[in-house]
Amino acid sequence: MCPVWLFLLYVVPMEKQKFFLYARKSTDVEDKQVMSIDAQLVELRTFAREQGLEIVEDFIEKQSAKKLGRPIFGQMLSRIERGEASGIVSWAPDRLARNSVDGGQIIHLLDTGVLASLKFPTFWCDNTSQGKFMLSMAFGQSKYYVDSLSENTKRGLRQKVRLGHCPSKAPIGYINDVRTKTIVPDKKRARVIKQAFELYAVGDMRLEDVADFFAAHHVTARTGKRISKTRASFILSNPFYVGLFKYAGELHEGKHEPIISKPLFDEAQAVLKKRGQPYRKPKNEPQPYCGLISCASCGMMITAENKTKRQKNGNVHHYVYYRCTKKHKSIVCNEKSLRSHVLDQQISSLIKSVTLPKDWAEELNRMAIAEHKNSAQSLTACVSEKEDRLTAISQKLDRLLNGYLDQVIDELDYRKQKAKLLSEKKTLQAEITSMTHTQNDWLAPFQKWLKDAQNLDEIASDCNLFAKKVAAKEIFGSHLRLGGRRVVVSSLVGGSVEPPTAWAALRAAYDKVGLEPKSSILVPRAGIEPARRLKGKGF
Repeated sequence: MCPVWLFLLYVVPMEKQKFFLYARKSTDVEDKQVMSIDAQLVELRTFAREQGLEIVEDFIEKQSAKKLGRPIFGQMLSRIERGEASGIVSWAPDRLARNSVDGGQIIHLLDTGVLASLKFPTFWCDNTSQGKFMLSMAFGQSKYYVDSLSENTKRGLRQKVRLGHCPSKAPIGYINDVRTKTIVPDKKRARVIKQAFELYAVGDMRLEDVADFFAAHHVTARTGKRISKTRASFILSNPFYVGLFKYAGELHEGKHEPIISKPLFDEAQAVLKKRGQPYRKPKNEPQPYCGLISCASCGMMITAENKTKRQKNGNVHHYVYYRCTKKHKSIVCNEKSLRSHVLDQQISSLIKSVTLPKDWAEELNRMAIAEHKNSAQSLTACVSEKEDRLTAISQKLDRLLNGYLDQVIDELDYRKQKAKLLSEKKTLQAEITSMTHTQNDWLAPFQKWLKDAQNLDEIASDCNLFAKKVAAKEIFGSHLRLGGRRVVVSSLVGGSVEPPTAWAALRAAYDKVGLEPKSSILVPRAGIEPARRLKGKGF
């Protein structure tokens, strides 16, 4: 007589086991491993058909299994726990997990019976103690492969950094040369980047203006989107453009070609720092001559305020007065205010008073041309001095590294001092390059200054008050004082020395008119070639 259970086995067929098909590739970038998913699907469907496995749904994921948080993988396991399937078909164990948590979760589901079986074309795995042991070894091997690959990659990147090559994508203005595995300037964009630094360093542009400048010259981000003001700020503060780069929070000297000079970069950083101060809305709209003049009595700055006068007949008049801020703690200032148009007349008169006469300009130009022909002498001594300083900095860097390796210096101090020394090194290199290649190019800026000095009458007679302020700031610096309702040029206090600018020399020359011969006024004993470059308009 046939047992009941054997009868039911032949009469009522057992329900077929359901499987989920899981295929994964390690990146979501379409141009990498583009055939991986399709190849897995073809092979797995063929394998399932040969094994007689019922595939109820495919799960396809394009994400690395090194870290936790794969959404499609998590969704598949949740549906298995709800009983929608009891098995998984995948190409290999490393497709399911490359970290200990995901691998442990798979083995736990096998232990509890929620997951009945795993099927791989390239790996045997049965839901037995031996099968789970082999599976855990496969998961461990997958994790070891990822960890060792990461360590090898990091070691290669560190070696690349030691050789002076930035191990990352090139910033805007550079391109990654796939042939030489280096970063080289992008000729078109590098020119735009340099112009942006030059314009911003002047101090008249905002970050929004820099972003507009990039858009006008068709310079965009890698994604093709417009460069934002935040991105513009990052570009202007990126030391990569002067031959340095940051890696792992540390500044390194690069082998790539700089786009801009170190002095230009430093000027841009100064403007960024100044613009980065918190904005405080003024009580009155800023007036052109604010920040230019100080009080002759107490030394505080002169400010401006708006006044409105309403007459009985309904007429309304608006006036602007310049007055002392009266913020001195120990001096009571009694200086009176001055109307804006009167102040403007006085500033214009002072600017006109230092206009370079035509005969002076012609004589200076003639002597400058003659001096330029004879100024081909080398600056060997100065260059040699700077090269000695450069060698000393290199030695300091070596000693700093040795101190760090010997654990005499901690990492924070090491990085801070290294960044400082590398910055000094780049500055010296820029100065040496400037002296070597452009030691004789002072004539053109000098001739331009002669032309600007002759055109001061036009600036003083114009209605552009801000242009007058710029000219007055360059000519008189911080020596303008307002006292007794009159603007005067004060003398230096306490024996201080005025910075040697071309405008200061011109003012000093006017003071000597009538006291010394014209020839000695125009030409100092050292000649007219400048000993060093001066910032701003001048030579």
